[in-house]
Amino acid sequence: MKNMLPCLLSTAKSPRQMYLAKRRNDKIIVILLQIGLLAALIGLWELAARLGWIDSFITSSPSRIVKTLGSIQPKELFTHIGYTLLECIIGFLTASGIGILIAVLLWSSERLRRVIEPYLVVLNALPKIALGPIIIIWVGAGPQAIVVMTLLICIIVTIISVLNGFMAVDSGKILLLKSMGATKLQILTKLIFPANIPNLLNMLKINVGLAWVGTIMGEYLVSTAGLGYLIIYGSQVFKMDLVMSSTVILCVLATIMYLGVAAIERLAKRRFHTA
Repeated sequence: MKNMLPCLLSTAKSPRQMYLAKRRNDKIIVILLQIGLLAALIGLWELAARLGWIDSFITSSPSRIVKTLGSIQPKELFTHIGYTLLECIIGFLTASGIGILIAVLLWSSERLRRVIEPYLVVLNALPKIALGPIIIIWVGAGPQAIVVMTLLICIIVTIISVLNGFMAVDSGKILLLKSMGATKLQILTKLIFPANIPNLLNMLKINVGLAWVGTIMGEYLVSTAGLGYLIIYGSQVFKMDLVMSSTVILCVLATIMYLGVAAIERLAKRRFHTA
C-alpha cells in the first residue's frame, strides 16, 4: 500500500493540467459544433432545393455548385482564382504597410495629426466605389485599378485603427522613457509597437475582409478575369450556379486568408508570452 501511494500521486493531474485539458476539450467541442453547423446548413440548403421550398434556379444548391465547378476546366478556374487572389494579397499588404507608416508619422507629429485627422474622417465616410471611374482614368483599366480600389478601401481604416492604438498607450510610460532620455524612435520601437501587437493583428484581420470587398468591387468595375468577373458574367447570362459557385470559392479563400492571419497571431502571442 505504501508503494502504491507515490504512483497514485504521480498520476493525479495538477490544477493547471486540468485547466489546460478543459480548454483543449472546449476548443475541440467548439470546432466540432462549427463543422456540424456548416454541414447542417449545407444539408438544409440541398434539401430545400430538392423539395422545392426554394427556387434552385435562383439560389442554386450544393449539388449544382459541385456540378458547375466540375464543368469548368481546372486551368481556367485556377486562372480566375489566381488573378483575384494576387490582386487581393497585393492590395492587402500594400494598404497595411502604407497605413502603418502613415499612422507612425501622425503619431510622431501632434500638429500634423491635428491637421490630417478631419480629412481621414471624411475620406473614411466617402463611398470608394464613387471613385471607380476616376481610378480607371488615373491608372488604367487593368489589374492595377483593382489593386488601387483595394488599397483605398483598406488604408483609411488601417490608419485610424493603428493611430488610435498608438494614442491609447499609457502616457505615464512615455513620460518615464522621455525622462530617461529615450528618443521618439526608441519609444516607438520599445513601447508603442510592443504594446500594440494585439491591435495590429486585429487590424490585419479587419483588412482581410476589406481587401476582398475592395478586390471584388474593383473586378465589378473593370476586369477580364477573376472571380468578380465570373460573378458579373454569370449574372448577365442568368447562370446563377456560376454566381453561387464563385461566391463559395470567395468564402473559402477569405477563410484561408483569415486563418493565415490567425496563425500569425498565435505565433506572435507565443513569442511575446515566452520572451
